[in-house]
Amino acid sequence: MGAVGGFWQSGAVTVYTPRCAARILLVDAAGRLLLFRGSDPARPDHGRWWFTPGGGLDPGETYAEGAVRELAEETGLRLSVADVGEPVHADVTEFSFDGVWYRQEQQFFLVRVTAHQVDTAGFSEVERGSVDGHRWWSVDELTRTGERCYPLDLAQVLARVLAGTTAATGGRAC
Repeated sequence: MGAVGGFWQSGAVTVYTPRCAARILLVDAAGRLLLFRGSDPARPDHGRWWFTPGGGLDPGETYAEGAVRELAEETGLRLSVADVGEPVHADVTEFSFDGVWYRQEQQFFLVRVTAHQVDTAGFSEVERGSVDGHRWWSVDELTRTGERCYPLDLAQVLARVLAGTTAATGGRAC
């Protein structure tokens, strides 16, 4: 028994699938952040949580290219790589989804819109089966909520980004 790959195991070894992802902090004119609510189809008893638009990069894709593609697929908002700019936050997370353990390096991009009517017609089959809603959240709402939001420090990340303080790495390919 012990810690294996940063995850506590009781006799089993967790094998992580490496993954790079682009995530988008889509913020409207009122300073509210768009989040989706979903669950893990392999673990429906694990509950629901809120998360930013975005997802895994395609082979050879830069983080910014992935952000543009994911934003179009998940929200219907079509932008250029120049429109998403440079990442404003980066982190690494480990999680299980649909029976696979991932170790994900992710970069976050800030995209501001006056308003946007979310169009999820571009959702993949997995997204259609695991995402059941979306809403716009203020920093205050994120700070006060008892609901799970990912990343866990999302309220602090958003507050820092909206204040103009960023800590990110370059937009290289994964």
